[in-house]
This record gives sequence, structure tokens and C-alpha cells, in this order.
Amino acid sequence: MSQLVASQLAASRPRQTALRPAALDDAVQYLTCGVGDETFAITVAQVREVLDLCQFSRVPNMPLWVRGMIDVRGKAVPVIDLRVKFGMPPAEATERSRIVVLEVVVEGRPLVLGALTDRVYEVTTLDAGEMGPPPEIGTRWRSEIIRGIGRRHDQFVIVLNLNRVFTLDDLTSGGS
Repeated sequence: MSQLVASQLAASRPRQTALRPAALDDAVQYLTCGVGDETFAITVAQVREVLDLCQFSRVPNMPLWVRGMIDVRGKAVPVIDLRVKFGMPPAEATERSRIVVLEVVVEGRPLVLGALTDRVYEVTTLDAGEMGPPPEIGTRWRSEIIRGIGRRHDQFVIVLNLNRVFTLDDLTSGGS
């Protein structure tokens, strides 16, 4: 992970862990990352850390988007391939690929997950005044997983509601 992103993340992360996403407002910091041609924003309060790519331990009978498990400070953490989860074709990892370790609430249970991304950009504040609601149609993702649509460097940024991206069924062999 670049020193700049690491220092931005450390400086902007709230001292108290918040598992529920805050409302979109001017004070919220986001970690922006790329998956395929898309740019996503994740509330910094839900980001534990950003890791360089490491080896996964495969878990049998898991959905295709669960790449495996990694060890994060002595704890097994499942890694979700966001490309596959969001219906994009899988891709080979590159030197820019990163695992974003997240704290999410899945069906009322706090969980720690790793999200495999193609690249991490920066920690930034998105202007809430210019952010719009998620579209009801015209997107390949369920609109309830999108908190809003913003802009970063003249491109759309999809602000994710991570607590709705995953379900417990997603993380078991019954996930589809």
C-alpha cells in the first residue's frame, strides 16, 4: 500500500469504530478504489486497513466470489472478489491489486471481511451537495447497495452501502 494512502487512512479514520455507515454529509471521508472500470467509495469508518495482495487459503464449497481466507493479525478473514460479486468477469491480480479489510454488519452481525480490489486510489471527501441518490434503473447492481453517486476527477464514484452488499447466505455454500 502506498505511504500516502496509509497516512491518509490513518489520519482520517475515526478513533471510535463505527459499524453503521454515516449519512452522506460533508464530514465523511471515503477510501476510493477501482474494480474493473468502476470507481467505488467506502466509508473510512468501515475500513480497518489496506493490504498488499497475499496468498489465499481456498475454502471448499464457497461461492465463486469468496476467493479464500487470509490471516490478518491472527484471525481468519474471508476475502471477497468484488469483480465477481458485482457480476464482472474475473481478472488476474496485478501489482496494484489490494485487499481492503472491512468491518461490516451482515444481517445484524458484525463481521470482518477482505474485499479484493483492482486498485486503491486515495482517502478523500466527496461533496455531499453534489452527490445524488442511487438510480432505480440502468445499473448492473442492486440499488439498495448504493448509498449515492458522487464524482471524483470528473468521473462517477459509486458510494457503497457495505452493510447491504453482503448477506450471510453470500458467505456460505448456499450463496448464488
